[in-house]
Amino acid sequence: MYVAVKGGEAAIDNAHRLLADRRRGDRSVPALTLDQIAEQLALGVDRVMSEGSLYDRRLAALAIKQARGDLIEAVFLVRAYRTTLPRFGYAEPVDTGAMLIERRVSACYKDLPGGQLLGPTFDYTHRLLDEELDGDAEVGPGRLRMGAEEPVSRIADILGAEGLIEEDLDPSPLDEPGDINQTPMEFPLSRAMRLQSLSRGDEGFLLALGYSTQRGYARSHPFAGEIRIGEVEVEVCSPELGFAVPVGRVQLTECQMVNQFKGSAKAPPQFTRGYGLIFGQSERKAMAMALCDRALRAEELGEDIVAPPQDQEFVISHCDNVQATGFVEHLKLPHYVDFQAELGLVRSMRAEHAEPRDESLPDMKEAAE
Repeated sequence: MYVAVKGGEAAIDNAHRLLADRRRGDRSVPALTLDQIAEQLALGVDRVMSEGSLYDRRLAALAIKQARGDLIEAVFLVRAYRTTLPRFGYAEPVDTGAMLIERRVSACYKDLPGGQLLGPTFDYTHRLLDEELDGDAEVGPGRLRMGAEEPVSRIADILGAEGLIEEDLDPSPLDEPGDINQTPMEFPLSRAMRLQSLSRGDEGFLLALGYSTQRGYARSHPFAGEIRIGEVEVEVCSPELGFAVPVGRVQLTECQMVNQFKGSAKAPPQFTRGYGLIFGQSERKAMAMALCDRALRAEELGEDIVAPPQDQEFVISHCDNVQATGFVEHLKLPHYVDFQAELGLVRSMRAEHAEPRDESLPDMKEAAE
């Protein structure tokens, strides 16, 4: 148990004032506005929304500003704010097949229905610092808007038509998918609850685990079936009307990984799926999530669990960066009593170790032999 340390209120108040001063920085430099953060640091905003589990660009931008750019601290702020919001209902499942895509690529097919849309990506840049950005030069007459005008079919549907990939079974309307915000976590978790945890898990942690699956720590041989970024409608069923009505649009990144599977006694040889879906634009996170999702399906598919990414208790218990930050950073709190106890024990053991041994007594090891 940890108790509050009294007597340091003045020091804490001063620390808060100093933090606010450092956050503002040089007063001769104009202060950042939330619009600037939301528009020009959009990928950081998307990460905070995804891992903070709250789709609100303005609040995510505010959290980034308050956290001085520390994205995990910003995620913590958003999560804390989220707990104060009332829950008034659940949205209907979004239809990513009806997504109006801005970017869509596949590593499985060169020519695919609807075509490849490169969209805004760093993939083809030369990773050279652009000195022109120092002057904040404008590109073109205004903001470019490009993307598909109509929804396009998914790669998994093409493979599914030939029976080459496992079916993506829709859950029964009577099956509750569970809610990690309302239900205490008990292992083993359903896939729905695992996906919820992975979706708001730390990008760096999932990236490392996903990378490890490709290096032989889960025998994963994936193909990026499809990665798509775009907007979908969110609908909520109105009890008064008796049908779902759209309440807004959100931007999502979806990734479907296609993995080899030799088959089992219950299933023929076919491709299997790994799935990733997150708020905003972050295909690296969505891809890492899909890799981890497929690895965590090892038991379901009759595969041996031989690596950490296949152990759901290990992955899910450690992927949350807010939880991890709290446990690591609590080491900064006072542990005076604990340390004094350890210090006394070490001193006692050293004193015992330094005492001269009576040579007339038999050696305990020799006596045992």
